[in-house]
Order: sequence, then structure tokens, then C-alpha cells
Amino acid sequence: MTNKAAFSPEEWNVVLEGPPAAGLIVITAAHGGTFRETFAMSKAYAEARGEHGESELLDEIVSAKPKVDHTRYHSPEELRNHGLGQLRDAMALLESKATAEDRDDYGRFVLNLANKVAAAHREGGQSVSPAEAAAIQEITTALGTASS
Repeated sequence: MTNKAAFSPEEWNVVLEGPPAAGLIVITAAHGGTFRETFAMSKAYAEARGEHGESELLDEIVSAKPKVDHTRYHSPEELRNHGLGQLRDAMALLESKATAEDRDDYGRFVLNLANKVAAAHREGGQSVSPAEAAAIQEITTALGTASS
């Protein structure tokens, strides 16, 4: 099993910022529901903490308070591009330093979080808007995983 000790402090920040970056990408993909969607992101972390012990890496990630400095971005596009890059960088780090199981668990956690955020607020009568679905597809591609 992989844990925080396998990473430098800078690398660990990249890994930590990936999941909340994915949530923000989905939140900014469509207007409305920001409060519900932010709550859904927090709930995804809490639920993952409830599965404590299944992955030491995820245990350490979800025990840290999710943080992304969204104020440094001037547009949703800039936030999306940086966030997708962050996810690609995190997966590259995990590819080189983590077990395949931990890497896969990380990808599943990020996608689960993104899907929960998207479903938290109905837009245009849909549980997941086309813009949110497109954001989730971009996140899936950045993670290098197959769409589910």
C-alpha cells in the first residue's frame, strides 16, 4: 500500500488537490446549485472516510481538508485547464510511486466525487447537465480511465 511518505511535500500537494479540483471543474461547468454541489463534494469525502482502511492512500487524502485556491483563476476555463493538468500530474505521480490498486482507487474516488457533485443539483430538468457530463468526460480522460 502507498501512503503520504512516498511523496515529497510538493508531490503530495498535487495528489491532494486533484479531487477538489475535479469537483470545482464540475461545479463551474453549469450555473446554479453551487451550495448543494459544494456540500456533495464534502459528503463524498465524508463517505470515503467511512470506508477507512480499504486504502491507506485514500485514508490520508480524505483525512486532509479539501482545498483548492479557486481565487487564483480568472475564468472557469482557466480553472478547468489547470484542474485537468493537476489530475494528469497526480496520476503520473501515482503511476510512478503508488501501487496499481491505489492509483485505481484514487481515480475511482475522483470520478465518484465528480459524479456526486454533478447530481447534487438538477439543471434544466436533468440530474446531470450536458455541460457537467462533458466536464466528467474530460476528468475521466485526464485520469486515463475508461468512462463508466
